[in-house]
Amino acid sequence: MKIERIEVVNLRFDYPGGTGFRYAGGTVTSRVTSLVLVHTDGLHTGLGAAYSHPDLVKPIVERHLAPHLVGRDPGEIEDIWALTYELTRWYGRKGAAISALGGIDIALWDLRGKAAGKPVYELLGSERAYSPAYASGLFWTDDVTELEEEAGRHVDRGFRRVKMRLGRDPAYDLAAVDAAGRGAGAGNEVIVDGSHRYSLERAESMGNELAARGVYWFEEPFPPEEIDAYVALRPRIAVPLAAGENDFGVQGFREMIRAGALDVVQPDACRAGGITECLRIGRMANEAGLGVATHTWSDAVALVANAHLVAALPNGLTVEVDQTGSPFIEELLTEPLRIDDGKLDLGDAPGLGIELDHEVVSRLADAYGDSMKDGNYSDLIFGKEYYTVAPPFE
Repeated sequence: MKIERIEVVNLRFDYPGGTGFRYAGGTVTSRVTSLVLVHTDGLHTGLGAAYSHPDLVKPIVERHLAPHLVGRDPGEIEDIWALTYELTRWYGRKGAAISALGGIDIALWDLRGKAAGKPVYELLGSERAYSPAYASGLFWTDDVTELEEEAGRHVDRGFRRVKMRLGRDPAYDLAAVDAAGRGAGAGNEVIVDGSHRYSLERAESMGNELAARGVYWFEEPFPPEEIDAYVALRPRIAVPLAAGENDFGVQGFREMIRAGALDVVQPDACRAGGITECLRIGRMANEAGLGVATHTWSDAVALVANAHLVAALPNGLTVEVDQTGSPFIEELLTEPLRIDDGKLDLGDAPGLGIELDHEVVSRLADAYGDSMKDGNYSDLIFGKEYYTVAPPFE
């Protein structure tokens, strides 16, 4: 089997009325993601995904990396990873380039599993055909009873953990956590995302409040660059401290782990360099006694790839499942994701064990068009009118 061509398909979805969820970055209007398809001269096509600026991912993959890979054996995953990293090192290492090569890497793991007739988690040495999963939503609202109701809906759908976004103001934050806790109910858990909004003093105070409420972890109270703040906060609070969705590659996670900044690391295969690199990150975290909870905020291909990682890692805790009504999660696959009793079922089909719904892919690709349109995409904001700054956290 040889690589014949590599294709990037950029997708876009607009929330109805241009109004999705609200958080510290404003009101989200739309979402984007990039699928990476590795076509071979055999029966199989590998499915991957990259979450970055789509107009950068496409030329990096199709114009820069693909010509070096056409004709190669897709089973040479580790060698191909090293080559693509070397080719992009001078403009990569963090950001779009390593996310793009990670999309290829995910697709190659899918192909390796299909060729071997085994699921990816089994190739990675695990027999656990599921990954713990949590519902990710619970954004800012003016009525916290809505958070209570939403948390209850997630539990009704089979989740046992829910994640919410804070960083609005101290009074709201505590009321929101209490509402989510009531909605989740006894025996279920709440995860808190601080949205980079806290000072060290505020984070310490909030961390102690969260610990008293049994919160599962406290995520990103500070921007990712503020490693010293994480190091200072960690011994002052009793709730686990988590971060990593905004970092890339082993070198970024090594810095945080060596500094003693975190209890839970959050790599994302479609951002941090693919399954190959995230496996290295997960093992490094395990050696340091830390848990791994993969981030996913893009599409179902990336989500399933991350779930295979969590299933295979001895320190794998859980995978994130977007619950904002995105068709990238809910409609992209021919078979919907199956979640029961807090677990995402990975099944026993070869590779990632998923197939794309090509009608949905075509519709969302048409919506994307030839280039990025202005809008608030949660992690990407295009157009001055869509950029808003939340009031200071006081």
